[in-house]
Amino acid sequence: MRITGLAIVPPPTASDLPQVTPELLASVLARYSRSNDGIHTILDKVALANPDASIDRILKFVDYGHASIGGLTGGLAIALDDVSMWLALKVCELAQRAEGQESSTRYITMDADNLPDPSEIGIPADLAGRWRDLMARSFTAYHAEYERLDALGKAEPERIRLPEGAKPALEKRLRKNFALDRARYFIPMATRTNLALVQSSRMWAATVKHLDSLPHPEAKAAAALIREELIKQSPRLMRHSYAEGSYAAQAKQELQTSLAMGLERLSTEPLADEVWVKVDREAPPWLAEQQSVADALQHRANRYGYQGTATRRMRVSFAWNNMALAELRDLNRHRTGHRWTPCIQAGFYLPPEMDRSAHQDLLADQAELTRELMQRGSEAYVYSLLLGAQTPFEHTTQADKFIYEVELRTGMGAHFRYAEHASAVLHEFLRQVPEAADWVEEGTAAPE
Repeated sequence: MRITGLAIVPPPTASDLPQVTPELLASVLARYSRSNDGIHTILDKVALANPDASIDRILKFVDYGHASIGGLTGGLAIALDDVSMWLALKVCELAQRAEGQESSTRYITMDADNLPDPSEIGIPADLAGRWRDLMARSFTAYHAEYERLDALGKAEPERIRLPEGAKPALEKRLRKNFALDRARYFIPMATRTNLALVQSSRMWAATVKHLDSLPHPEAKAAAALIREELIKQSPRLMRHSYAEGSYAAQAKQELQTSLAMGLERLSTEPLADEVWVKVDREAPPWLAEQQSVADALQHRANRYGYQGTATRRMRVSFAWNNMALAELRDLNRHRTGHRWTPCIQAGFYLPPEMDRSAHQDLLADQAELTRELMQRGSEAYVYSLLLGAQTPFEHTTQADKFIYEVELRTGMGAHFRYAEHASAVLHEFLRQVPEAADWVEEGTAAPE
């Protein structure tokens, strides 16, 4: 695992701008909020050659909590190389106000050499050999299915929905994506990936505190490395990034919930699709909604258009019973509202182009290892999961963000399976909010 901080510096043409560190920026803006002097007057009193003395002097005067000041540090960029897919998933769940990107499964290395050592992720020593063997078999299944599906797409090009007049290079790329997007359900969650996030010192402190409070060795190691890197840019504010009792207590409770639910529902059979959508349109009587849903939506030229109060104030909770981890990695990156999953294997998804019976032994052995880890109460069970594991997933947000998400995830180039999931919740939403039907565009997920 490698953690790298990326500093944003002004362009050469902006030499007239003050050069301030993130913490100096935060302290200056905190002082600015308690002064009528104006920003230039405050900056004139700052010794840019000795920023630490200026920061200490301002923070001593401005009696603000670390959170309110930490939010003023601007975007601090951190790149996390060679973290497991599980840790990347967890960081995105915790850092709900961050901007970021994770490496696509289409581009990372798919073999056993791209896995952490079992000791790094808490796999019990007596199960390490069994875990390694299972992971190697999973990658073998991935590559075998990729080769078979690639050949299938070549023999039956209608399966990949080629656009009319597609050139050979485009046909090859779409055929490759067709195969990769279906073979990926055999990829282990322990596979190493890369993740980059940008957020303020305040949010980084909360994220690192949360990671440090989890029982997973990988999470604690990442917390220490991220903190070490961020101390270079925000040393005072990162002292609030250590494990804390309430965080650890909730992490322990959530693990126990996942273990109990996971043992009860563990299965290698596919789960039938079920969705749940709850729309709350209630408003206080002195602020009753005066705008129609049509007025809120009809002025948009595309999904990026601004929506009105009728949808911005409408609360929407939606959930799936059977979100495969492969899709969860994508849908979990929508950072509005709150997302939650117990991260279990209540079923196992494989696309219809695959013969499930050809992989029964692998799936049975994988489920048994997961069961063994769960029965031991080990948090490391997450590293025995493959991306085909189906888990419940819940997201709560507002209708404007929901509409954006379902239009995006059914639109051009959307992965076939999460397009199905997004379509299902959209149809249930429109059943409850039928007046939105003329203004919400469900895509066809055509390949691009």
